[in-house]
Amino acid sequence: MNEAVNTAGAVGAATAADPAGDAILARVRMRLLPLLVLLFVVSYLDRVNVSFAKLTMNAALGIDDTVYALAAGIFFIGYFIFEVPSNLILQRVGARRWIARIMLTWGLVSGATAFVTGANSFIAMRFLLGIAEAGFFPGVLLYLTYWFPDRERARVIGLFMVAVPLTGVVRSPLSG
Repeated sequence: MNEAVNTAGAVGAATAADPAGDAILARVRMRLLPLLVLLFVVSYLDRVNVSFAKLTMNAALGIDDTVYALAAGIFFIGYFIFEVPSNLILQRVGARRWIARIMLTWGLVSGATAFVTGANSFIAMRFLLGIAEAGFFPGVLLYLTYWFPDRERARVIGLFMVAVPLTGVVRSPLSG
């Protein structure tokens, strides 16, 4: 993203030889990353938790492995279709508002999954969950470009991506 459009001008202006700029970057990193990592852990946990639920859910809902596979995969169809439009809206209304909207909608749809009664409602809820969550990951990446200059971006995105293996650590005990 262009430095002139950067919402945090002082952060964007920081250079490698600027101790004050480095301190600002460290502070921004400490303010943003813990919450964003937590949100991504919860998001990823919710996305893969359906595989743990499968152990008892298929019999409870009366669905077979084919219906389960369709429902599990249809999540990504909704996510794929609405990912780009979601990020265009994010750029227009602002990352803070749009990521909050994504998380709220995602939480409501995820909670409503408890009311699934059969194959059709399970497939529909997984599709809606994909739509609700669409744009979160790329939206966060775009948001991070607003705060961090090119030289810092790989480090920050790497720290954000720590959420994936962290989810693996907490997934089994929570889901089991």
